[in-house]
Amino acid sequence: MKIAVQSAVFDLNAEIAALYGANPKIGAVASFLGLVRDVNAGQAVTSLHLEHYPGMTEKALERIVAEAGQRWELLDVTVIHRIGPLSPCEPIVLVAVASGHRGDAFAACEFIMDFLKTRAPFWKKEATPAGERWVDAREGDDQAAARWS
Repeated sequence: MKIAVQSAVFDLNAEIAALYGANPKIGAVASFLGLVRDVNAGQAVTSLHLEHYPGMTEKALERIVAEAGQRWELLDVTVIHRIGPLSPCEPIVLVAVASGHRGDAFAACEFIMDFLKTRAPFWKKEATPAGERWVDAREGDDQAAARWS
């Protein structure tokens, strides 16, 4: 398992290759790559700044991955979330899950992402032509996480 909160950009292909390596038990890898958009709530976004609570954030991510591991048969998981200033088109988050079968990989990847959005202590501030604004939590994120109950 790899959990990282970092400012540095990551190499998607290298991370996926490291996840499954030469493990012959892995039959499926499902991944989600989140990117900075140039529009949010109908307004142009020129940059995004992500903050987090060091130590607490990593522990929250570890708990989310552990819960996924209790629900599905997982062989490995990578979660990388970036912090600091980011520009449109830059990667923000990678969730990648390796398992023996695609069903477990898809479900666990979606579960981890849904709970990352609602349980991990990250804060986003967008820069727009009208000034800076904090990004509020979305009701849709809470609804997505609630379906796993």
